[in-house]
Amino acid sequence: MHPRTVVYLEHDGKLLLVDENGDGPKDCIMGRNLNEVVLRFPTPEEVEHLGVAWTAGRETDLRFGNETYTVLHGEPEIDWPEHWTWKDKVVSDNAVHPVAREAVYRSLHRLVSKVMIRNNKNEILMAKVERGFFKGYWGLPGGYMNHSEEPAEGCVRETQEELGILIELDNRKPVITQRSFFRDGVSFVSFTYCGRWNGSIDELKLKEGEIEAAAWFSLHDAIENAASEFDKLALESLQD
Repeated sequence: MHPRTVVYLEHDGKLLLVDENGDGPKDCIMGRNLNEVVLRFPTPEEVEHLGVAWTAGRETDLRFGNETYTVLHGEPEIDWPEHWTWKDKVVSDNAVHPVAREAVYRSLHRLVSKVMIRNNKNEILMAKVERGFFKGYWGLPGGYMNHSEEPAEGCVRETQEELGILIELDNRKPVITQRSFFRDGVSFVSFTYCGRWNGSIDELKLKEGEIEAAAWFSLHDAIENAASEFDKLALESLQD
């Protein structure tokens, strides 16, 4: 039976894994296809037995069916652990327990690119979304970045897809923020740029099924109506 509480220790791309008896460190084998799980994260007691000092950080809850597992994320107080496994190998080894593979997956940053579009009146263009976590709320245009896409390209593409317009970005540096959903352990990094467009709302072509409405807001009202903490922080930077 897999322990209910385990420890996620990572150091420069290396992870500490043990076998079912708590012995380690163990290495992953990419492409291994076994019918049994033989590798997992260690328990706090097993980490102590291995002589690894660590500092506790956040906790993540992982649910598989009716079972909930707690993953304690920590910072190992050691030099680079040459004999630990590479983090990138975990996902492709079926001998690694799903708790470890899911925890590694959730540790990867989700990259988002957004834009604060202003007109000559310094009003902010915002959109009300029809789907997702912020359904029915106002936010800045933008979304997930494509693989190998520059952040500055992502928000321009997303704006064209969502609102049907091509914008120009200012030279101002983006507002970069990072937040995690604490118990789920999902981390987001947001790049929010400044852009210019002076058209009217009637010129927009809202993406069907995704954008319900769009409107110009004063900076104060944009901050008040923004549902996302990322959007609020970015908009507040314009007050400087």
